[in-house]
Amino acid sequence: MDSLPTYQGIAIDADTALALLEWQVEMGADEAMLDAPVDRFELAPRSRAADTPVMPPLQMQAPAVASPQPSVQDDLQARVAEAESLAARAQSLEALAAAQAGFDGIELKKGARNFCFADGNPKARVLILGEAPGDEEDRQGRPFVGQAGQLLDRMFEAIGLSRQEVDAEKALYITNVLAWRPPGNRDPSNDEISLSMPFVRRHVELVSPDLVVLMGNVPCQAAIGRRGILRLRGQWTQAFERPALPMTHPAYLLRTPVAKREAWADLLSLSARMESLSV
Repeated sequence: MDSLPTYQGIAIDADTALALLEWQVEMGADEAMLDAPVDRFELAPRSRAADTPVMPPLQMQAPAVASPQPSVQDDLQARVAEAESLAARAQSLEALAAAQAGFDGIELKKGARNFCFADGNPKARVLILGEAPGDEEDRQGRPFVGQAGQLLDRMFEAIGLSRQEVDAEKALYITNVLAWRPPGNRDPSNDEISLSMPFVRRHVELVSPDLVVLMGNVPCQAAIGRRGILRLRGQWTQAFERPALPMTHPAYLLRTPVAKREAWADLLSLSARMESLSV
């Protein structure tokens, strides 16, 4: 007969051994242990290669580099260069008008009704450079045809000059810095002036007037780099390589009738300058 198992030197039967096992499970001893302790520090280390599959080296892909986007300033310079190229190739006023009308680099074009190029006799000795089309100019596609334009006509007729005149000695030629109306008749921005000036310079070259009238702040800023028309008016300067006279805009004269006396003095100065060049 087999001997009974012992626990701490005491012989126990099968029922007692089973009861002890159940008690151990209830106490949490649910894993079998070796009969003797094992010093795992003395075990030979297992090869990591045996436990871990060798992974192929990762192919590091360089992050995609986005193409550099042109800055706002670079874009403006590119559009100005395009305007200069178009203007330089124009050999007549008709070609210049077609080139400027087809230029898409200025946003004003998208909101305006009509392209406003010029009016009057292109053989005139006097070229008037205004600011930009207003509402009525935008409707008709001609500069200075609104209330301010009607006053301008009366002013220059007083010294014998007219846009309808066939004789170059008595004629006027009128254009603007901007050929498209700014929304709400706001002042043109510096960028809009920069984009328009290549066409304006070529315009003056093709007309080749003896004298230029800078009618208001914007033409003075564009042509001579200065503002402050009330200080500049009446003082002859140089613009587009020819004599130029700053004058207050007729719209200002409509708001400030007392300033008409100074405008009359400027008109007399213009008339005298024309006579001196004719001698």
